[in-house]
Amino acid sequence: MAVNRVPVLKRCRSLGMEPAYLGLSKTSNRNLTRANRKVSEYGLQLREKQKAKFIYGVLEKPFRNYYKRAERMKGMTGENLMTLLERRIDNVVFRLGFARTRREARQMVAHKAFTLNGKIVNIPSILVKPGDVIEIKEKSRASQHIKDIFDVTADRAVPAWLTGDHDNFKGTVNELPSRDQIDVPVNELAIVELYSK
Repeated sequence: MAVNRVPVLKRCRSLGMEPAYLGLSKTSNRNLTRANRKVSEYGLQLREKQKAKFIYGVLEKPFRNYYKRAERMKGMTGENLMTLLERRIDNVVFRLGFARTRREARQMVAHKAFTLNGKIVNIPSILVKPGDVIEIKEKSRASQHIKDIFDVTADRAVPAWLTGDHDNFKGTVNELPSRDQIDVPVNELAIVELYSK
């Protein structure tokens, strides 16, 4: 399996984004200095695509597949793409506050720590639907790891399209997210322009 091993803060600096979008409280003291290099239109579009891929932890081939699927759906392609990425179960686990970062959420899903509608899942790319219930598995609930996560994520706001219930270790998908409910700093129109060349 391909793994992105680039240090997170270094990648955030190069993409010009805050680590907080990844669930990290760290900040970098260093500034990225580029010697008067003007970025081309293509460069700006590529950076937006790399941002989206990095935030959601998706590699190139699956990302292209999400784009093709978004094109086939009704509505704006860019908004459809962001909605598809937001519906991934590893992202939903992160949004519900069951993991500190999306990377941790992905690992926990892969290690079968969650159930989706009562069935154990281990594929981070599963897309959730309205009405789906995500629960922390019975065995995992008492672990110190989960308690530590809840201590860190207790103040995190859960988006309106989800309902989180930390007391009962579960979360519910109320509806599909709209673009204004997705707070990632990505210009999806630039991604559409890049792929439509």
